[in-house]
Amino acid sequence: MLDPRYVELAEIITNHSLRVEPGEKVLVEAFDIPPEFTAALIRSLVKAGGLPVCLTKQNRVLRELYRNATEEQMRFWGEVERFQMEQVAGYVGLRGAHNSTEMSDVPPEKLDLFQKHLWHHVHAEVRVPRTKWVVLRWPTPSMAQQARMSTEAFEDYYFGVCTVDYKAMARAMTPLRQRMERTRRVHIKGPGTDLRFSVEGIPAVGCAGDKNIPDGEMFTAPVRDSVDGTIFVNTASLYQGIVFQDIKLTFKKGKIVEATCNYTDRLNRFLNTDEGARHIGEFSLGFNPRIREPMLDTLFDEKIAGSFHFTPGQAYPEADNGNRSQIHWDLVTIQRPEYGGGEIWFDGELIRRDGLFITEDLKGLNG
Repeated sequence: MLDPRYVELAEIITNHSLRVEPGEKVLVEAFDIPPEFTAALIRSLVKAGGLPVCLTKQNRVLRELYRNATEEQMRFWGEVERFQMEQVAGYVGLRGAHNSTEMSDVPPEKLDLFQKHLWHHVHAEVRVPRTKWVVLRWPTPSMAQQARMSTEAFEDYYFGVCTVDYKAMARAMTPLRQRMERTRRVHIKGPGTDLRFSVEGIPAVGCAGDKNIPDGEMFTAPVRDSVDGTIFVNTASLYQGIVFQDIKLTFKKGKIVEATCNYTDRLNRFLNTDEGARHIGEFSLGFNPRIREPMLDTLFDEKIAGSFHFTPGQAYPEADNGNRSQIHWDLVTIQRPEYGGGEIWFDGELIRRDGLFITEDLKGLNG
């Protein structure tokens, strides 16, 4: 018997996230996803009049391809995937992970080829700016272990956070967008963090289930050369198979001039990918009230209530500060009291203290 939660989530993807219109072509990429859900999604897309095509992929197979990749092979692979991405109006990325560190032993130079020829050439240049897209994870025992939950409890948690009332969230975030777009200077304070930058002239974009599921953030970007100070990232980050902890970054005139963590050499290797990797492409506030604790999955962690994330690398076209890079690495800091607290100031006014919005117009985002 089909889990009714599959149907509910498929309909959110089809009708809220993608807003599929009759005749629109939609590419579904399913990485280690149960066929029952992929089939439910295809039925939902067809019901809306969409024309879905589906690619099913397995991370163990991808690992082998990445480990043995050549420049020529990756370039060809990227051209094939770019062509198909250019043919569709919508994209759904469904990612499961039986082993969240499956790519940990792929050599860094091979991952660089993936970043250049697949992520950047296909997704950053085509999918993100030209399609209606949404990406989401899938609850697996590996994710349940990362979240320190039983598999059944995590599945209940997953469907709960993924199917919040996104329409109500969108209404509640409108005042934050208005505030952010009239703000000139941002000041963030907390343990190990004293960061100042400008967001003047950069649009603010609210996310309520239209690009990511789960969702719940408002993002913009700092003026590229305006960032000064230090940030201590108190949430571990799983990036390309490696768990980075206790990241500390120091900025001068927008550039990361010092970076340390438990894998300082690997951290700096990623930050040396290209010139834009040492500048920030996104600043965002997270406020999904049902997501409280980190679980080494950025798609969830960046939406944690009372968090913000600061992102070395590529800026999004909707909030573009001109930064260009092959990487886009969301680094999450939680500011609730149990994580040390913190403050966010807009133009000298305190708007959030210890993870809670304190101005009347923003309190609706506290959940």
